[in-house]
Amino acid sequence: MPAEPIEEYVVTSHAAFEMARRGISHETVRDVMIAPEQRVPVRDGRVVLQSRVARGTETKAALVRVFVDVDRVPAEVVTVYATTKIAKYWSLSHEG
Repeated sequence: MPAEPIEEYVVTSHAAFEMARRGISHETVRDVMIAPEQRVPVRDGRVVLQSRVARGTETKAALVRVFVDVDRVPAEVVTVYATTKIAKYWSLSHEG
């Protein structure tokens, strides 16, 4: 069963800055938000939506992790990053 998507959200200025600095597009964030492979709770009101994606010319997949405050309407993307250390962050208990 796929993880629950978040379709209504805003990107905070901090998240937009980090996306630009890290080379992560708004389209990539949108794709993770509407079709996440996993939804992992961080604390009350905050979750991480994450998906494995191909990045640019890299042959290795990366895990894009989108931190979202879900205790407000619309939800707020607070930061985003990509990592190749998929096994470190992939949660078998949150398989989507």
